[in-house]
Amino acid sequence: MESNQRQSSFLWEGNTLEIHLPEIFNTKEVSKDWVTFLESISKNTPRNISIFAQKLKESDSSGISFLKLVRTECESKKIQFALHGLDEKFQYRLNITNDDSKKYQEQFAIALRKSEQIGKLTIDSLLEFKYLITFTGELTVSFWRSFLHPSKIRWKDSFRVAESMGVNAFPIIAMIGFLLGLIMSFQSAIPMRKFGAEIFVANLVGLSLFRELGPLMTAFILSGRSGSAFAAELGTMKVSEEIDALTTMGLPPVQFLIIPRLVASLIVTPLLTIVFNLFGLIGGAVVLVSFGFPLITFVNQVNIAVGLSDILGGLLKSYFFGMIIASIGCYRGLKTASGAGAVGESTTSAVVGSIILVSILDGIFSVLYFYLRI
Repeated sequence: MESNQRQSSFLWEGNTLEIHLPEIFNTKEVSKDWVTFLESISKNTPRNISIFAQKLKESDSSGISFLKLVRTECESKKIQFALHGLDEKFQYRLNITNDDSKKYQEQFAIALRKSEQIGKLTIDSLLEFKYLITFTGELTVSFWRSFLHPSKIRWKDSFRVAESMGVNAFPIIAMIGFLLGLIMSFQSAIPMRKFGAEIFVANLVGLSLFRELGPLMTAFILSGRSGSAFAAELGTMKVSEEIDALTTMGLPPVQFLIIPRLVASLIVTPLLTIVFNLFGLIGGAVVLVSFGFPLITFVNQVNIAVGLSDILGGLLKSYFFGMIIASIGCYRGLKTASGAGAVGESTTSAVVGSIILVSILDGIFSVLYFYLRI
């Protein structure tokens, strides 16, 4: 190649490869020169590589990265590397991107004292807690403002989310509810048969579904299905800077994005809990009918065991579970960092956090119902 203002030249002098950089070294030229460089050393590996940068006057970050890549390639192949005539401003940019800086940072991180590590962890936890309190307060204010003024809610988006979260989740909710009722009936019928008490399987299934398993299993399914979807959607918007654009235009992200999802979750979760309970009872009824009991006997036993307080208590749980699922999913989505794996990390955090908080809240409800004798 011949050297000119826009093009590098590659010259062989014995076992030495000389690279003469042009005056302007931008991204387009770097892509060509890197391919040429790799082709040159693959055909005939040199002992020495010299880069002459006396003519270089303008260069973007890709130009400096090219120099670093050449140096790295030489180090990996044990080739002698030399750089001549590089201006001080480019030399500075080359040095700050040196691998030594990363090495020093890693050594510094390893050399942190235990007390400093504890302090850093404490500060990070406090900042996380501060962000969580801010998010909770803003969400609470926006929710009650929307509750008092329903016209502020973006109902079109709420119904779209409700369709995705509720109608599309109907098959898996129905299937798992039916299988859970079926399995629970079979497993409980085995020990009860010893005492001739198979009929009380209906009482056990009905009471367990309405008070505990119906709301809890529905919440777990929605955590993995809808909570992760909320985190992924908002996380993708955060990475692509769409949320920053909404803030710039004066549209609060909480009111614009989170409230419709929260409203949809509050509507859909109790309804899906009812569906889960219904199909769980159907699964239990199939088992009892297969044991020779008439269907009306199963229905009467469920009516005896399950009262209105059990049904309403389970639905009240599902209401709070739906609030947790939507809030945690959106919170993790808004906290998504930049990077290729950031959305995946937010999605995982949303699912795990939702399941943990739902389990803790379910335990609180169980203790509360016990002392209230509900």
